[in-house]
Amino acid sequence: MAPVVLGALALALGGCATPPAATTAAPAGSASPTASVTASDYKACMVSDSGGFDDKSFNETAYAGLTKAVAELGVQKNQVQSSTDADYAKNVQAMVDDKCDIIVTVGYKLGDATLAAAKKNPKIKFAIVDSDYIDPKTGKNTAPANLKGLMFKTSEPSFMAGYLAASLSKTGKVGTFGGAPIPTVTAFMDGYARGVAYYNQQKSKSVAVLGWDTNKQDGTFIGGQSPFEDLPGGKKVATNLTAQGADILLPVAGPSGEGALQVAKSSNGKVASLWVDTDGCISQAQYCPVIPSSVGKAMDLAVFEAIKAAKNDTFTNELYLGTLANNGAYLAPFHDWDSKVSADTKAELDKIKADIIAGTIKTTA
Repeated sequence: MAPVVLGALALALGGCATPPAATTAAPAGSASPTASVTASDYKACMVSDSGGFDDKSFNETAYAGLTKAVAELGVQKNQVQSSTDADYAKNVQAMVDDKCDIIVTVGYKLGDATLAAAKKNPKIKFAIVDSDYIDPKTGKNTAPANLKGLMFKTSEPSFMAGYLAASLSKTGKVGTFGGAPIPTVTAFMDGYARGVAYYNQQKSKSVAVLGWDTNKQDGTFIGGQSPFEDLPGGKKVATNLTAQGADILLPVAGPSGEGALQVAKSSNGKVASLWVDTDGCISQAQYCPVIPSSVGKAMDLAVFEAIKAAKNDTFTNELYLGTLANNGAYLAPFHDWDSKVSADTKAELDKIKADIIAGTIKTTA
């Protein structure tokens, strides 16, 4: 089907709020945009993945970076929302045809379409969220000069989230599941499981992780044709994990992950669920009472900075990697759960964060 170009979206963009400075603080640069700037002819555009711009997670946070650029840099904007994977190439082409100066694509699955368009249109700048073009054998960046990858080391805050989950579990079992087995999903799940293992090591405990095996590098996924747009599927998987005893969940499935929040909300306090990509207590405020914390990615800031660099003619193809050290990845505040997280655990999380930044703790194999 033909791409549908969206007008201005009225979104509750959770990635733009700045929580209080703490162990779990989100990036300080996520301030509200200024009210007025000088208008520009520069046009920044965006293509979503099939989750859509109102997914309260991944695409929505990236879109906040585009709206921030409009407000603070005065750029023009356009965007197109993908409904299925088959839309990606033609939606990117729609933005090329619209004479966009920079096109930001959102999601690992847009990697091939973005690369092809960048090679075909060397005068247009491209940036892609959650994909890179690093050769796994040589470690070299193979992206053309006009294409920048925006990646996030989510294993780091996910490790902290796993430690937190293990400390809060009453059943001795926590769970995780993903939409599909792609690297940007499994990085959360693996980091989470390693954080639980670290808790067990430090505390001489045996909290089990359901849904991910670090040795096999495999786990539980929704699967199917639209795993990130299957809320009933997410709820079914979450229900299965809680039936096996998991009481703290980590869904990594975009909009489908709301199924885990629904299960937690209906559990009468027996189950809680973390959130990913953005602070769930902001983007999924109705579920805040069951969200101990969230594993966030500052996609809004990464997108904004890529657009700013392109507009200022300082754009390069150097890979951006968001980490705990540069606030590109973070563990969100505890919000309603602040009193339930012990002072000892908070201090331990502070130390874990420092050790991850220092390289003393490794969050990947």
